[in-house]
Amino acid sequence: MNDYKKVAFHLSPYDEMQTDMLVAVLADYGYECFEPTDDGTNAYIVVQDYDDNAVAAAVNEAALEAAVEWEVQEIKGVNWNEEWEKNYFQPMTIADRCVIHSTFHTDYPRLEYEIIIDPKMAFGTGHHETTSLMVEQILREDVAGKCVIDMGTGTGILAILASMCGAGEVVGIEIDEDAYLNAVENAKLNGVENVQLLHGDASALATVDKDADLLLANINRNIITTDIGRYAAALKDGGTMLLSGFYVEDIPVVMEAAKAAGMVQVTYNEKNRWVMLKLEKR
Repeated sequence: MNDYKKVAFHLSPYDEMQTDMLVAVLADYGYECFEPTDDGTNAYIVVQDYDDNAVAAAVNEAALEAAVEWEVQEIKGVNWNEEWEKNYFQPMTIADRCVIHSTFHTDYPRLEYEIIIDPKMAFGTGHHETTSLMVEQILREDVAGKCVIDMGTGTGILAILASMCGAGEVVGIEIDEDAYLNAVENAKLNGVENVQLLHGDASALATVDKDADLLLANINRNIITTDIGRYAAALKDGGTMLLSGFYVEDIPVVMEAAKAAGMVQVTYNEKNRWVMLKLEKR
């Protein structure tokens, strides 16, 4: 097990949206897990990736309307399944059709889709608004027999759901090695044999031998706007793209990049300012 730096951030005054903005920036700086607190968040990063100067840079980049203080602690060999079980991850029901739980849960509703996720250090248990928005939209889409690509697959939750909804082929791509390995484990737990998982960034799309009918990307605004041209190139004409990981206020920025890539907006849904944006390649 890796050793981690735990950085406890305290916001004054505390505001959930401000905390979410900080978390989004910290994720870009390599922080892998976040634990909500009464006045901010605890953020975790592998010891060798920690940088004092980067913490201050991330706080400055977030440009929060709250004062931010933090303290740092080294955490030896964390068992993240135990931490999630004790502190955060409880069974999650979405749209009364899908339940997400871990192997350590026994009390959960039996619904149409049952996804087993042991999250470890990977993002994506359904609890965050962006993941639940994406799950809800996948449940609305007709994916039967289609080719689906999931960028930044994290725990693999969206790729697994696409397979369960009848997708013909599913490819999940994840840049973080620990998250990639976690997605592989979760795919096996759920018995989804048509999910291919790749370790890499958007350049891995070049190795996928079939254009997608549906491309998913629940990442963040900066990565999406940088890579959306590659996403669009991996889509069939008329194909659908579902994007999340950013705020309603970010839609104009995302759409500027999307239009340059030949994508048009179809609709969007939001929860607490977080958004799921549906696009079509035309």
